[in-house]
Amino acid sequence: MTGRAEWHHVPELPIAVSPLWQWPPRPLATLRWYADGWFFLTINMGILALAWLSYTVFSPTLEQTLKWGFSWVSLILLRNLVLVIVIAGGLHLWFHKYRLQGSQMKYDPRPFPRKGRMFSFDDQVKDNMFWTLASGVTIWSGFEALFWWMLANGYAPSTTFDATPIWFVAFFFLIPVWESFYFYWIHRLLHTNMFYRFHALHHRNTDIGPWSGLSMHPVEHLFYFGTVMIHLILPTHPVHLIFHLMFYGILAVTSHTGFEGLWFRNAKRLHLGNFHHQLHHRYFEVNYGNLDVPWDKLFGSFHDGTPEGKARMRERLAARKRS
Repeated sequence: MTGRAEWHHVPELPIAVSPLWQWPPRPLATLRWYADGWFFLTINMGILALAWLSYTVFSPTLEQTLKWGFSWVSLILLRNLVLVIVIAGGLHLWFHKYRLQGSQMKYDPRPFPRKGRMFSFDDQVKDNMFWTLASGVTIWSGFEALFWWMLANGYAPSTTFDATPIWFVAFFFLIPVWESFYFYWIHRLLHTNMFYRFHALHHRNTDIGPWSGLSMHPVEHLFYFGTVMIHLILPTHPVHLIFHLMFYGILAVTSHTGFEGLWFRNAKRLHLGNFHHQLHHRYFEVNYGNLDVPWDKLFGSFHDGTPEGKARMRERLAARKRS
């Protein structure tokens, strides 16, 4: 345990970006990085499995979505509501309500959740649940229903596994790469003077829990789930659409637990929280993107979790004030 006054737990430092962007090339390290992110018991593979299950059992058909209908739209909304309630609710019960893991692997030493007038209903969890379910899941489901209808009617390009098997599989792996590009730029936009008044709702959470990840203003949710606009350009299948939106929705929940991972019987069973993004919630002006594409390194906003990284952040912010 390092830096106890500021952090209860920190991972191995300094935080590293994907070796794909390091020189000289490190092909084996790059392969290991992406294998660790995808295969066996990982969040990515879990979301992919949920997407396939949702497509085959809990989704309309393209024929049904040719015309707008209450039944198929409500099916999408209900499915996404249940998913988020089960996943976010389950993680909240495990980590924070019943503290089944205690404070093992928790980043922030401060107690969570909090109460106060800065939160809707004077309560952090109720605030987070309201904005997640009332706004987040509704807008997520609205985008999904819209693109089901567009795919069915030919307003968005579509494909199938039989038509393009390599592309069909590759698109699942490309979604996190697109997320790395898209999320950084909309996040920087949300930190501008024009839009921060909306993003400030998310930043009420200086310490975070599972319900915090999708706790956003409706304007920010429109930006966030607007990632699916890429489906207007690239040919995709409904299961890609479901996975894409679930990737954004569920990953926001699992990456905001406030813990590095889920431990059971003295072993880490599942990697969850992201210290890189936890630093953003603490300091606001660092780590706008993620570790798959090093935009923050390129534009000078990267914080690697070390004291030297904190000193660089302070120097950068001081220079900005002087200019």
